[in-house]
Amino acid sequence: MQLKVLDFQSFQPYSASQDKMRNFALHRSSDEIDECWLLEHSPVFTLGQAADPGHILASSNIPVEKSDRGGQVTYHGPGLLMIYTLFDLNRHNLGVRDYVRALEAFIIDLLSNYQIEGHLKEGAPGVYVEGKKIASIGLRVRKGMSYHGTCLNVLGDLSPFSYINPCGYQGLQMTKISDIADVTIAEVKPVVIQYLLKHFQFTEHTQLTMCKTEEGMSL
Repeated sequence: MQLKVLDFQSFQPYSASQDKMRNFALHRSSDEIDECWLLEHSPVFTLGQAADPGHILASSNIPVEKSDRGGQVTYHGPGLLMIYTLFDLNRHNLGVRDYVRALEAFIIDLLSNYQIEGHLKEGAPGVYVEGKKIASIGLRVRKGMSYHGTCLNVLGDLSPFSYINPCGYQGLQMTKISDIADVTIAEVKPVVIQYLLKHFQFTEHTQLTMCKTEEGMSL
């Protein structure tokens, strides 16, 4: 299997990203190869499909947008790497629960590359380091086609999480790779691709497309 990677070089608006992902997932052909989109969003709080707005604790100048992913409220912004995995789960012989576990295993393995020990929490999807969340998972699956994916905290300002109950958990603390290892987003991206290939059994012949425009979603 092959994987097409789109590497967006500028901050992307959340709503346009979601619309483009949904359109791809719902209209892709059965023989179309899977895609992974690597990008950062402009600052935004997003509410999952069944999220409780009460988990937003205080007002701020950060916009709030509805999402059709699962899960509660979270924050996206500079330094938080979105790993949008637009996969045909039928092709991978994965149910949704197994897919979540595979994404968690992929992140834990990736973190080990930086000598960081990630772990899971029962009943709380995502990956944690010493009890603090470093990666969140929110998905939408339609007829076996997945979109949305994983948010990996690489670097940047995590203070906006103090305005919310992250992922619906009161008092949940967040952490990032740069608290432990000296990295940049650009350095982490090829590592992400390497471990995706490994965990989802893609071939090494990965197609990489660099998207440099402001409105990369128009591709």
